[in-house]
Amino acid sequence: MKQDSRIFVAGHRGMVGSAIVRKLELDGFTNILTRSSAELDLRNQNEVEDFFLRQKPEFVFLAAAHVGGIMANKTFRAEFIYDNLMIEANVIHAAWKHGVSKLLFLGSSCIYPRLAPQPMREDCLLTGLLEDTNEPYAIAKIAGIKLCEAYRDQHGCNFISAMPTNLFGKGDNYDLQKSHVIPALIRKFHEAKISQSPETVIWGSGAPLREFMFVDDLADGCVFLMRNYDDRLFVNIGTGTEITIKDLAYIIKGVVGFDGEVIFDAGKPDGTPRKLMDSTLIYSLGWRHKTELIDGLVSAYQHFKSEFA
Repeated sequence: MKQDSRIFVAGHRGMVGSAIVRKLELDGFTNILTRSSAELDLRNQNEVEDFFLRQKPEFVFLAAAHVGGIMANKTFRAEFIYDNLMIEANVIHAAWKHGVSKLLFLGSSCIYPRLAPQPMREDCLLTGLLEDTNEPYAIAKIAGIKLCEAYRDQHGCNFISAMPTNLFGKGDNYDLQKSHVIPALIRKFHEAKISQSPETVIWGSGAPLREFMFVDDLADGCVFLMRNYDDRLFVNIGTGTEITIKDLAYIIKGVVGFDGEVIFDAGKPDGTPRKLMDSTLIYSLGWRHKTELIDGLVSAYQHFKSEFA
């Protein structure tokens, strides 16, 4: 990519897309193309076709997606598979049709089987059953990987895919019905602190192990791959460390400053018991994350207070 390359960041208002825009701006790129969902419905093939025809992007970061936590994935199963299939199919097809030089598709760690060997390597894909709570979303993301592979195989397109671990940071969704675990915990503990509640209830047993990465580190990894990686195999992007949800909850409790009791509701679903990415491939290319978990959580809470508190 050159500094004046026409770069389309699809999903620039989302947590990942906005972080990619920040990284590109920090690196001095001057021709970043963005559209809100109101301006460009990526589920609409005609609108996507017209955008690519008129704007002629040279590079594409496909970060647009319909995302949410366990509750949202269980409730809106049809929307999660339909919206994501349409978005990725339209953008990837238009990128081929209009001669985009390179495209990076953003997937998710939920593509891996529920009981995949840990840490999860790229070659674990499609070796077992998916986690039921987010299966429609996972299938859509797997389809995105396969679209990139198919257009590469048939048309020679330089389309690559990256699979991030669980993310958090600026631009996160703090809706308790739709959010992921870190923003949900930040909001729960903050509201409990403000209301001086003696306790707060957390979904699940607290036993599952998860890996978390600050979203600005992911953006750094994506730009790194766009500059340095051209192969067919998709690439995991993670930190290589994991933590139980229980331990995470107590860390966030301390960051927020909540003094009450934490109760874990084991009657609620835990999801996949363990999810740790094997990020050996991207490490071998020379990339590593920079932000430690505690530092990222402090930053995330500061942003939450500035935007929502």
